[in-house]
Amino acid sequence: MTRQYCFITMFLVLFFLAGCQTSHQVEVKPVEIKPIHITIDVNVKVDRALDDFFNDIDAAEDKIKKD
Repeated sequence: MTRQYCFITMFLVLFFLAGCQTSHQVEVKPVEIKPIHITIDVNVKVDRALDDFFNDIDAAEDKIKKD
């Protein structure tokens, strides 16, 4: 009788463990890369103009402090 319980218990354990098995499938699609165009000419020109303007002011301020 003990052998029957042992056999039934082992069968039930294997039956439940078989239900835990899963499988997954992942598809990898090719990645499309598109070029990006950025224009920063206007910002650079404005930045340089502001630097020139403030450098002139700083130079005049330094000249005033020296005198």
